[in-house]
Amino acid sequence: MKIVILDGHTLNPGDLSWEELQAMGEVTVYERTPPELIVERSKGADVLFTNKTPLSADTIGKLSDLRYIGVLATGYNVVDIQAASFRNIPVTNVPTYGTSSVAQFVLALLLELCHHIGLHNEAVHSGEWSRSGDFCFSLKPLIELHGKKIGIIGYGRIGQEVAKVCRALGMEVLASTSGRNPHPDGADTRFVPLDELLANSDVVSLHCPLLPDTQGLMNRARLSLMKPTALLLNTSRGALVVEQDLADALNANTIGGAGLDVLSIEPPRADCPLLRARNCIITPHIAWATKEARSRLMATAADNLRAYLKGSPIHVVNH
Repeated sequence: MKIVILDGHTLNPGDLSWEELQAMGEVTVYERTPPELIVERSKGADVLFTNKTPLSADTIGKLSDLRYIGVLATGYNVVDIQAASFRNIPVTNVPTYGTSSVAQFVLALLLELCHHIGLHNEAVHSGEWSRSGDFCFSLKPLIELHGKKIGIIGYGRIGQEVAKVCRALGMEVLASTSGRNPHPDGADTRFVPLDELLANSDVVSLHCPLLPDTQGLMNRARLSLMKPTALLLNTSRGALVVEQDLADALNANTIGGAGLDVLSIEPPRADCPLLRARNCIITPHIAWATKEARSRLMATAADNLRAYLKGSPIHVVNH
């Protein structure tokens, strides 16, 4: 069996092993695959793994040997699901590997916005503290989170984990969700309509999927509902936010700050308005990428293929 991994570098930059997949077939790993080489590199493969390399209907139609597609991520919009289903090719994803890592990263973004650790570290190393003559030196106001409200939009596994760590800091949790179960974690979470959440939260954290009705969810109108001191966090999908509207709100001081690990175009173009917005932290889509989370992802991807070969496929997104 021929197994091709089209963009292995993101999952495994060299600190993990492909041995579980190699035990199931002949594995070829490409670190990255440009669009013009996707078909050429995929030809003859029984199994294709992709993270962000797109598999269009046209591409799938040209791969007569293809029997299985594994997405090395949770989101699977890079694959034309309809085309795969037409060919009876199962498409699998990895749904739960990064919950703890993403929740931890949300907290890291939030604490950076509250304490400006990087800014103060740079100031100390550049001699500003030494020149100040004071034992206590600060460049920006610091924020205590105890007693403040975090509003979580999307209350699945990650949203619930974020709620747990924020409760440990003494925060009150508000949530808005389209899920059917109003109290999925059995904890002290207050479920409120979206507009009420935005108006009452000191921190708003996005954890909903990108769907037609959530694209552009945080637009000018909804941002205007937030407190002028409120912070917006997004570790979900960049297109949940209208980026020009957020940049305008930040620059006009109508919200307090933003911490973003995702953008609508990744990597960003030079004209992305958020690159020049006030008090906006942007990290390069790495909330999921701890070694521990990537190890779980690798193991689940192997389990998915193993289950398919045994005739009992799991995590199939195109039943």
